[in-house]
Amino acid sequence: MASQVIAGSTLALIDKSSLPMSAASTMSSAVDVGFVHAFIASLSVIIVSELGDKTFFIAAILAMRHSRLVVFTGALAALGFMTVLSALLGFATTVIPHWFTHYVSSGLFAVFGIKMLKEAYSMGADEAQSEYEEVQKELSSKEEELDSVKVVGGPVVVESSSASRNSDRWRALVYMFFSRIFVQSCSLTFLAEWGDRSQISTIILAARDDVIGVIIGGTLGHALCTGLAVVGGRFIAQRISMRTVTFVGGFVFLVFAVSALILDPGAT
Repeated sequence: MASQVIAGSTLALIDKSSLPMSAASTMSSAVDVGFVHAFIASLSVIIVSELGDKTFFIAAILAMRHSRLVVFTGALAALGFMTVLSALLGFATTVIPHWFTHYVSSGLFAVFGIKMLKEAYSMGADEAQSEYEEVQKELSSKEEELDSVKVVGGPVVVESSSASRNSDRWRALVYMFFSRIFVQSCSLTFLAEWGDRSQISTIILAARDDVIGVIIGGTLGHALCTGLAVVGGRFIAQRISMRTVTFVGGFVFLVFAVSALILDPGAT
């Protein structure tokens, strides 16, 4: 009889001690699902949005004229900063009720997906080459403007009468710490990315999913696309089918719009 009481007490202690671990395991599993969903969604969306985009061709063209490592570093610095900034903007909307941001963000993803499918349907076969040539002309004109400013031992010598003294001082200060190619790659990429579909998508994802997963996935996606552009951008521009990429992109947006409604890892 005594042995039965001792055995029952032991089993009760074991069951009670296992409860906290079970709860922690469940919580950890939920956190992991949220992070993984945010990571995969951000990575996928960035890749389908940036492959063949303006920032892609900026990195590709600059890399053919200058150091690939410098161009890659400058572009990734801009894209990484933009990803963090966009994710924080999305995270700031968490003060709004979760159900509202969840359904609105899913709806916006569906709109993006349908819009991309419509664009792909009416897109020409040489869309990538046309975008490449357009960016090349734009960069050539910008480099001609930059060539009017020469940096000799730190101070800036202005050959163009249109440059102001304040801008010259800021330019001289920046060029003391960074190379001209790094600054050009960083600034052109940042301006091209501002207001782009990938930035808006990052804000939307961070508003409903794990913000750390969004940042890591988005930054990795940008690094992969920029690295691909720097290594073989011109070849890709000639071989890539923007219509196919856009079709795939539209499908990816629709998939994550639906999956968010089904899974909703952020629900409490």
